[in-house]
Amino acid sequence: MTALRGITWEHERGHGSVLAASAAYLEQHGTRVTWSVRSLQAFADQPLDHLVEHHDLLVVDHPHIPSAAEAGLLAPLDEHLPAGLDDAAFVGPSHATYRHRGRQYGLATDAAAQVAAHRPDLLPDPPRTWPEVLDLARRGRVLWPAKPIDAFSSLVTLCAGSGTPVLTAEGFADRAVLEESWAVLSELARLVPADCLTANPIEVAERLVGSDRWAYAPLLFGYTNYSRQGYRRVRLAYTDIPLRDGQPRGSLLGGAGIAVSARSRDVAAAARFATWLASGPVQRGVYFAGGGQPGHLDAWQDGQLDAATLGFFSGTRRTLEQAYVRPRHPRFLALQDTASPWVTDALAGRTPATELFDRLDEATRDHLQEEHRARR
Repeated sequence: MTALRGITWEHERGHGSVLAASAAYLEQHGTRVTWSVRSLQAFADQPLDHLVEHHDLLVVDHPHIPSAAEAGLLAPLDEHLPAGLDDAAFVGPSHATYRHRGRQYGLATDAAAQVAAHRPDLLPDPPRTWPEVLDLARRGRVLWPAKPIDAFSSLVTLCAGSGTPVLTAEGFADRAVLEESWAVLSELARLVPADCLTANPIEVAERLVGSDRWAYAPLLFGYTNYSRQGYRRVRLAYTDIPLRDGQPRGSLLGGAGIAVSARSRDVAAAARFATWLASGPVQRGVYFAGGGQPGHLDAWQDGQLDAATLGFFSGTRRTLEQAYVRPRHPRFLALQDTASPWVTDALAGRTPATELFDRLDEATRDHLQEEHRARR
């Protein structure tokens, strides 16, 4: 019997999904896949160089793809892809984020972006614009995850939503756009509880379902789990982010993908499992049933799945389709790790906004220009 080892992240969405799928794969194809887990924080920032030595399959965060591909850590999957498993098969730009220098190094088995969440039993008509969000926050009903990586993501989302370039070799964003976006987020930070500055999206979702005091969060990565019957005592509904000019554009794209270690002793067998896991029938079937949040459009267009999640897929699809994709180069993660704490420090009042803007611009130029020089 062929046996493979995989590593994913420690949440029902990341772990339950692949466990359920692997049980079905063993029954159907006679290949056993066993899984270990790492924390959500490790999923976001842990390098892959050690993991590829001990695992055939890896569930990865797409910003890792450029550096991992250039280091030869992941196996290209192009020759293993069946017809139809291409960009058009997945929601928004998700599938393309696992491509580097024309080669496909992962498959978008999980799709996510920053979206909005609300308690439909408490707030049947959630805010649709930022002025409405701030009005609700003044009434003490809003939470917002703003620990460093999430605060950084939110700032990118608002800047990208302006339609102007973000995170380029010239700097973080146009200064007027950055100031306008900061005015919204700094006011939001002033209005939500102070401990939001240490909270992640899961912690905010738990607070929303755990207390009737809170009713809405404007920017957080969505989890269909909280929209499903029986997951918690009440359910969350997820919708598009607050609109800019009538559109939910600019949301920072998240999600997760399945990749194959270049060190695997059986790359072909691992690739067969990866492509099976990413296929439409599996994504809308056993993968979703196990707690997963599919990336394949077959799942996003399935009315039964949409109904089972209080309209999660139809309610957030426009946001996913207009999402912002972070720069696709190996140095981006270093920039993100460096700059994220600065954003939360400034929200907490420990750093003046003007100093933050200068530091963001300088760090962005340094990282992207260094990358440009490295390619010359």
